[in-house]
Amino acid sequence: MSDQRTAPVPAFEPPYYAVVFTSTRTEDQSGYGETAERMEELVKGVPGYLGMDHAQTPGGLAITVGYFRDADALERWRSDTEHRSAQKRGRAEWYRSYSLHVAKVERSHGFVREEEGTLPT
Repeated sequence: MSDQRTAPVPAFEPPYYAVVFTSTRTEDQSGYGETAERMEELVKGVPGYLGMDHAQTPGGLAITVGYFRDADALERWRSDTEHRSAQKRGRAEWYRSYSLHVAKVERSHGFVREEEGTLPT
């Protein structure tokens, strides 16, 4: 993923959906980076897409969490033909293993530390 954020996606007003994709990849990653960037660009165009968090361990376990306002937005992304094609290529070439979990978020909150030296508003 090309996103270099250092903070998580903010909390949203529930309910909404979280899609948790956990994976380990194969050695040959030819074309993976370009495809991941394209998928990130594409998903941002889905009405109801809220954002994405991504993390990877030094050992290669990657976790991506996508957030969607409602089931319709999630279905639009799931059924996108270009996304479906990338999924097939992922199973054939890039992923050693993966799991996908879809959850309806019923509670959500967040915290952001105020910058030091600033006065509370």
